[in-house]
Amino acid sequence: MTGKILSIILVVSGLVAGIAMYYLQVYGYYDEVAAQPGQDVVLMPLGGETPEPIAYGDFQAIDADSSPIRYRACFTTPLKPAEVAQLYQLSEAQDPRNAPGWFDCFDAAEIGAALKDGRAQAFISEKNIEFGVDRIVAITEDGRGYVWHELNNCGEKAYDGTIVGEECPKRPQTN
Repeated sequence: MTGKILSIILVVSGLVAGIAMYYLQVYGYYDEVAAQPGQDVVLMPLGGETPEPIAYGDFQAIDADSSPIRYRACFTTPLKPAEVAQLYQLSEAQDPRNAPGWFDCFDAAEIGAALKDGRAQAFISEKNIEFGVDRIVAITEDGRGYVWHELNNCGEKAYDGTIVGEECPKRPQTN
């Protein structure tokens, strides 16, 4: 009898822990980002160091304090990728990071396919928004836009243990 009770307790504990981990990964840490008109979607101009805002609407975004790469956003814009490419820095990013399923405006697979087949173009929004992390903006031919954070070369080196060279900014001290 004691063995059955102990087995039930173990199974129930495992289920509760699994459900809690799932909830925390998918829902728990994300917060909606309040729109800041004129500041939400910015791009790095060619030859410039200060990002500039572009025309956009219908802005939606989520973020989490638990990781610098959890930011995702969607918007619309009247601008076409070819127009934007003449004024702003292009990005090599082709694989956006997945968003939680409930944030349904951001489909990483669809965005990645659009980037690879030329229906969308990726741009640098802000460099080192946090140490080693750049903000990337993708704009499609039909006027939809997407934003996510991507590790840059310094971030990849810092987080995989490789020695960070002099070309990278100093990493901020943490407590």
